[in-house]
Amino acid sequence: MTPLAEQIALRIRATGPMPLSEYMRICLLDSRHGYYATRDPFGRAGDFTTAPEIHQVFGELCGLALAQAWMDQGSPSPFCLAEPGPGRGTLMADMLRAIRMAPGMRDAAQVALIEASAHLRQVQSQRLPDARHLDRVEDLPAKPLFLVANEFIDALPIRQYQMTDDGWRERLVGLEDGALAMGLGQVVPLRRAGQPGDIVEECPEGVAAIRTIAQRIAAHGGAAIIVDYGGWNGYGDSFQALRDHTPEDPLANPGLADLTAHVDFAPLAAAALDAGAQVARPIHQGDWLRLLGIEARAEALTRAGDRNAAAALHRLTDPAEMGHLFKAIAIWPKGAPAVPGFTPLE
Repeated sequence: MTPLAEQIALRIRATGPMPLSEYMRICLLDSRHGYYATRDPFGRAGDFTTAPEIHQVFGELCGLALAQAWMDQGSPSPFCLAEPGPGRGTLMADMLRAIRMAPGMRDAAQVALIEASAHLRQVQSQRLPDARHLDRVEDLPAKPLFLVANEFIDALPIRQYQMTDDGWRERLVGLEDGALAMGLGQVVPLRRAGQPGDIVEECPEGVAAIRTIAQRIAAHGGAAIIVDYGGWNGYGDSFQALRDHTPEDPLANPGLADLTAHVDFAPLAAAALDAGAQVARPIHQGDWLRLLGIEARAEALTRAGDRNAAAALHRLTDPAEMGHLFKAIAIWPKGAPAVPGFTPLE
């Protein structure tokens, strides 16, 4: 057992099985042994690679999309330019470079990074020394908000429920023969149709975060772009672990592997609409990037001597790579022009 596995097992023996959400929170954020608290997980030397780490073109296009939305809304100044879960700060750095194309936007931007990991905050501060760190989405200021969240929701804790002959029961992490194992709790009043054996997942923290972001945008203006892998009103067990770019049992090595789950965009969109904002229908990442002009940008970079641009274009947009697995939605104020590349959800 890893040190964190022993710690979790002791807690289960003392208080009983825990929800999957609590298991994820401990594994990712424990101050001594948590995954994000102890390492830089990004890139070839880490456990996974995100779109901003693949190539600068991803962050540039995100920044340009926000720049157009900013100009469409009258170029408010000052405004908050925010990113939750900013990793190494690569995406924000690329966006800051791109928004200089919009006169006055960089000077008006007040950069905020929402990060729970003390280790990653240090990494981000080296690249973005003028950025302000916030603990929670709820700490965002009451001013126009322009935000990009890439692979943020997928790392938030989820709860799982399984349909049985008696109804929905929550899936819990417990012990079996001394090892961590999944089991079932009491029947819960979950309002979802299902057949015995079906599994559904909920991400309460993700819904709450999107509701807060949408409330800020509805009240003060701005735009948000949310990019992640997942679907719409999905079923099934998507809880997974990744270590050294290889999938493994998510209960096998607590604290040593990244834990994520597919994002269900349906409740996120519902939360944004309920908060009084407009929300886009989901679009494949590859289709969205093509609408923003990624092919022309990659071709220009290739002509300028960038040997990685063509490969990055393929990886970011091809349906067999990240192009269809990842989806994007956007949030903007009702009555304002849509964020570039998106159409309103009706």
